[in-house]
Amino acid sequence: MSPTRTFFVGGNWKMNGDKKSLGELIDILNAAKLHADTDVVCGAPTIYLDFTRQKLDAKIGVAAQNCYKVAKGAFTGETSPAMIKDCGVNWVILGHSERRHVFGESDEAQEVHEKLRQWLKTNVSEAVAKSVRIIYGGSVTGATCKELASQPDVDGFLVGGASLKPEFIDIINAKQ
Repeated sequence: MSPTRTFFVGGNWKMNGDKKSLGELIDILNAAKLHADTDVVCGAPTIYLDFTRQKLDAKIGVAAQNCYKVAKGAFTGETSPAMIKDCGVNWVILGHSERRHVFGESDEAQEVHEKLRQWLKTNVSEAVAKSVRIIYGGSVTGATCKELASQPDVDGFLVGGASLKPEFIDIINAKQ
C-alpha cells in the first residue's frame, strides 16, 4: 500500500442491533486501543445514525448505509445526503456486497484491486491511481484480516457481521 493512502476499516452493521446492543458495541469501540494510522467508520442503520454519532467517540466516523441523490422530495423511505450531514454523519456506504452477483465480482482481493488501480492509471492518471483508496468488501474476519491487509493494493475493509463482534478491534488493528 502506498504511504499516501491511509488504511481504512469500515464496519457495516447492516440491519442489525437495537439501542441496547449497539450501545454496548459503541462502548467497546470507545474503550479500545485503535491503531492511530487507520481511519475507522461504522455504518449504522438509518434509524440509529443520530444515536450512533452522539455516542461514538469523534475519532471514529459514522456512515449511512445508503442515500438517494437529491436533497429532498417525494421519495418515501429514502434518505438524502443533506439529511445525513444534518445528523453529523460524513460517510455513506454505496455499492453493497449484496449486489456483487450482478457484476460478477470475485473475492480475489489483490488481483481485482490491482486491475482497478491499473485501470485508473491508464484511464485517469498515475497520481489518481496512487492516491485512491480501494476498499475490500468481501468476507473479512479476525482470522483473515492480517493477510488481506498485507496486500499492496488493499487499502482497507468494509466489514459486515464481524463488525458487530469484539473481533472488529483485531480487524481495525490489522496493519499493526
